[in-house]
Amino acid sequence: MSVNFKPLADRVLIEAAPAEQKTASGIIIPDTAKEKPLRGTVVAVGPGKKDEPMSVKTGDSVLYGQYSGTEIKIDGSTYLIMRESDIYGIF
Repeated sequence: MSVNFKPLADRVLIEAAPAEQKTASGIIIPDTAKEKPLRGTVVAVGPGKKDEPMSVKTGDSVLYGQYSGTEIKIDGSTYLIMRESDIYGIF
């Protein structure tokens, strides 16, 4: 997926993975009880800071903190924008 948005410095644009719809035993989870996903796909990456190149690249599946990032809407879709340091790792 490509978006017409270029993050600055060490920021990364992430499309969050969809929240779980049901439990492992098959119980459907209502919208009010769904937890914010902690996993997503990198959609756009900034150029990094001077002397600090970016470790993630577009298409990487990443794990990030529960309260990381800021939700933004671009072309009707919701994304998270955060600093690369808020990302814990790459799958």
